[in-house]
Amino acid sequence: MSGLNDPRVFFAAERTLLAWSRTSITVMVFGFVVERFGLLVHIMLPKGGEIIHRNISFWVGLIFILFGVTLSILSTIQYARVLKTLKKEEIPEGYWLHLGVVTNVVLAILGLLVTFYLLTGLN
Repeated sequence: MSGLNDPRVFFAAERTLLAWSRTSITVMVFGFVVERFGLLVHIMLPKGGEIIHRNISFWVGLIFILFGVTLSILSTIQYARVLKTLKKEEIPEGYWLHLGVVTNVVLAILGLLVTFYLLTGLN
């Protein structure tokens, strides 16, 4: 429990949540780039009409995407725990507390959808 009765404590927690949101987006994008780079390299190699197989870049990229999803979920849980410790005076009246939470949940869902697409979209 903060005990400072200062809304800056809440805003600091929200900034931290948004920093984790940016980090999780970056990790997911990096994973997607790694996965697509492996596909590009495979296409550029002269091998004829070979079926595209999943290689190490696919799995590493997928792991990065799922790691970003995990970061998004864990940072949301951490933010919710911090909110429980704040007093009413520390939260500005009428402020929507859960916009960052909604953002992170949507990011996690989109990351899972990309993972599902990558797993089922290739032969």
